[in-house]
Amino acid sequence: MFSWSWKAGLASVAIIIASGYAIAQTAPGKPASMPGSMPHQMTADMAGTHSHAMMMEHQAGTTGQPTMPGQDAFGAIQEIVRILEADPKTDWSKVNLEALRQHLIDMNEVTLKADAAAKQIDGGLEIAVTGNGPTRGAIQRMIPAHAQEINGQNGWSVKAAMVPNGVLLTVTSTDAKEVQHIRGLGFIGILVSGTHHQPHHLAMAKGEFMHAH
Repeated sequence: MFSWSWKAGLASVAIIIASGYAIAQTAPGKPASMPGSMPHQMTADMAGTHSHAMMMEHQAGTTGQPTMPGQDAFGAIQEIVRILEADPKTDWSKVNLEALRQHLIDMNEVTLKADAAAKQIDGGLEIAVTGNGPTRGAIQRMIPAHAQEINGQNGWSVKAAMVPNGVLLTVTSTDAKEVQHIRGLGFIGILVSGTHHQPHHLAMAKGEFMHAH
């Protein structure tokens, strides 16, 4: 009799311990996970991760090629070539990708090598954009053309005057908020302003427009 009670007691303790473990592992509103089993959410997460990994591996196996051009001017010209090739109306007898390449060289010289000394004036900025050798030539080709394109944008008055070693760029406005805008942008911000540049590249590649070199 004593032996039976002792065994029954041990069995009861085991049941209580097992029940406590199940309760501790169960989130409110979810069924208990039995010891040694994997929660349903963990199983789903692992399945999703595995599926994503297999998809990425499949895509890599399908393309197997890098997508970055490795050089910004190369990539810009490559984009233009794709546009031209996709357009059945492209007149290849007029296409001039060399003109675009020379313009991108000018862009590199002006963006990275030109000196830009900005001075606040009434209504905006006066910027002396200067350089030597190829940089000076690039400045004197690119800045006046750009000034003409953005003149009137945002109510700005934009002028470019030739100086011996570059261009004097003047950008002003009668709107006090635009004056702060101009001064905040500075030379490089003004240079990238507007949406004309990409269409300008396409027109140049088509032989419809080109800077003097």
